[in-house]
Amino acid sequence: MHQPPSPEVLLRPLAVEEAEGLADWGGDDEFCRAAGWTVGLSRQEHVTFQRRLIAEPPPDLTRLGVYTHGRLVGYIALQGGEPTRRELGFLIGERRLWRRGFGAAAARAALLHGFTKMHLTEIWAEALEANVASIAILRRVGMREIGLGAQGEYAGTPSRYRQYSLAADDFRRTRP
Repeated sequence: MHQPPSPEVLLRPLAVEEAEGLADWGGDDEFCRAAGWTVGLSRQEHVTFQRRLIAEPPPDLTRLGVYTHGRLVGYIALQGGEPTRRELGFLIGERRLWRRGFGAAAARAALLHGFTKMHLTEIWAEALEANVASIAILRRVGMREIGLGAQGEYAGTPSRYRQYSLAADDFRRTRP
């Protein structure tokens, strides 16, 4: 089956003013359940949280906006306290953009950033089995399953985490 080309995305630091746009995503309960965000928060609570996270991120978090044609569509996170190893996270904000390749494009851009700009030697990730789209993305970007993690819940469905990893050397070998 032929895959359509991935959309082009650019990563860049989030600006505090963009907290408003991020907060808009929090008004969608289905998005919140899928993303692990708290359902039922007011827009102002989302704005306050996002502003604080952008202005004063934890020292172990690199979070960058995902943009296409100048428009913020999501963000990636590379998190962890080890100097050469981080956990990958990615999120596409509006559900109407889901299943259009933005998640895979964001994950690929995060891997490239982590390995080339941050000089990481390993990036790992985990996704709940019930989140089949994220599992497919992790596989599509070349991550290898390395084990099972804790129990969790995805959008109200009990599930278990599947863990993935990619080494910098493997990324360099397989990158087109």
